[in-house]
Amino acid sequence: MDDASNRSGQMPRVSAETLMQNTREIVIEYQGSDYRLRITSNNKLILTK
Repeated sequence: MDDASNRSGQMPRVSAETLMQNTREIVIEYQGSDYRLRITSNNKLILTK
């Protein structure tokens, strides 16, 4: 992330399609913990630890 974009007040934006890369579930590692981001059968995003 670019610090300049945060100073300008704009939040970085990433599409779910880019994150998911044609799969319905990914693991995101944050501070030593794993989080699951998945697309439900109703096409909702769920993030769980």
